[in-house]
Amino acid sequence: MIIRSALRVCAALLLGLALLAGTGGTASAAPDAAEAAAVRTIRYDATRSAEFRSAVDEGARIWNDRVSNVRLVAGSPADVVIVADDGWPRARVTSLGRGTIWMGRQAVREGHYTVRIASHELGHILGLPDRRTGRCTDLMSGASAGTSCRKPDPNSAEIAEVERNFANGLISVATGTTLTEAPAR
Repeated sequence: MIIRSALRVCAALLLGLALLAGTGGTASAAPDAAEAAAVRTIRYDATRSAEFRSAVDEGARIWNDRVSNVRLVAGSPADVVIVADDGWPRARVTSLGRGTIWMGRQAVREGHYTVRIASHELGHILGLPDRRTGRCTDLMSGASAGTSCRKPDPNSAEIAEVERNFANGLISVATGTTLTEAPAR
């Protein structure tokens, strides 16, 4: 009985030493590991986005450079499907981080910048609604900023809203609706 207890203590000590050696001498988890676990990955499939593929990839990179708790990566199975068509750009959000984006050629024919379109539509997938302010500094103003606006970057308020969305599982977009960039008539 005493020998078994001594063997258990020795085994526990050896296991503890092995764990300490494997973590660089500390028994606590690295903060980077905890932070990485909090990042949500959203996979997008842009294989059907035709001539907009590089604009979509650039829009994803822009968001990835500005937010810390969500990452957009090309891959499958996809959370977001992106297709090209001849209509106006639009997004159908099915839930936070999921949906379909149509990269519409009509807006491009009228002079709108493809990277801004892609970044804007990805903003919907990240939970942002249209805000048609007419200001180029507001990514979610969309087409209301005019064709001269070539700024594809979200502003600080839009970045903060996406961070809150993914920290709290919130969404400002009515799920199941399609948000279109077509001008109001």
